[in-house]
Amino acid sequence: MPYGVALQNENHYHRSVWAGIVMPSPVGRYLLLILLHHRMTDSTPVTGQQRRAFWLKHLHQWHWISSAICLIGMLLFAITGFTLNHAGQIEARPKVVTHSGTAPRAVLDALKLAAPAEAATKNIKGEVPRVLADWLGKQMDVEAAGREAEWSADEIYIALPRPGGDAWVSVELDSGDVQFETTSRGWVSYLNDLHKGRNTGRAWSLFIDVFAFACLIFSITGLVLLKLHAGGRMATWPLVGAGLVVPLLLAILFIH
Repeated sequence: MPYGVALQNENHYHRSVWAGIVMPSPVGRYLLLILLHHRMTDSTPVTGQQRRAFWLKHLHQWHWISSAICLIGMLLFAITGFTLNHAGQIEARPKVVTHSGTAPRAVLDALKLAAPAEAATKNIKGEVPRVLADWLGKQMDVEAAGREAEWSADEIYIALPRPGGDAWVSVELDSGDVQFETTSRGWVSYLNDLHKGRNTGRAWSLFIDVFAFACLIFSITGLVLLKLHAGGRMATWPLVGAGLVVPLLLAILFIH
């Protein structure tokens, strides 16, 4: 190809690329980004300062994102950690409420048909029948669907544990007498049970898993940031070491 034609083609290519930047052409912008990235990676070596700046930028980003996710949860777990540690000194006054009623004959007949045959001689556990769950939900505002019931020869008993309290329902299969009792131990007990994940259900259990993972990211990125800044902060590693050694010594010397 003649030199003049080749030069003209090259100039036309560069004009097309720059036109893609100036004009709203995604293809042109993409080509120029590839060209610039190729030239930068080929001709500009990455220095130690640039590498440090890269890691600092991304570590700070992950650190503040994870801290934002963990903030409220960490406050909750810190406060309830204190209340659990002093549970014997924080008085709880349980409030017990009892409701009673009578199941209709249609519900009792359905329960007798659904009762396991082994329940005549021993206690058997099984799922709450749908007909009883629907009736309890309408008449006593009790969510019993999907719960486990304990069957006996003359009674069906449903335990309804919950954070910060307890509840249960019993139904006499002969007379139809229904007893529903709830116990509430207050907000402190409720938050303590959230801390322990006691009777909180799958959704809260999933939240604890996500929260624990976010705390892990927060801690690891914080540790790496400490390493990067430790050169100008002489007390960094002594403080980190104290955070490890002090609880370890307490556990070894005073917990038996």
